[in-house]
Amino acid sequence: MSAWVALSVVASGGAAAVIRYLVSRALPVRPGHLPAGILIVNVAGALLGGLVLGLAERAAISEDLQLIILTGVCGGLTTFSTWSVETLELLDNGRWRAALLNVGVTLVLGIAACAGAYLLAR
Repeated sequence: MSAWVALSVVASGGAAAVIRYLVSRALPVRPGHLPAGILIVNVAGALLGGLVLGLAERAAISEDLQLIILTGVCGGLTTFSTWSVETLELLDNGRWRAALLNVGVTLVLGIAACAGAYLLAR
């Protein structure tokens, strides 16, 4: 891996993390609601991941660009740890139905977005 690719992963990951932060600030977790900001960035990252995999299968993007997008952008944008913490906080607050809904909705939408983008791109 070249220094340019490594720096690109770092820069794109940092930029995507800032986007995730801004989305989280714009859509804070409100009592009685699912963590919409985290759901949005996780589904968007899954969609982007599926798109990249589909394009890579057709050799429409280079391995370097694939690495930059999947590791940098998707790694900085999506947030399994925040999703896990927010789900645990819902459970700690006695909102087990909301926690289960958060897990189910995130997984179903994330996998559907990834699969749909993959199928469209290949």
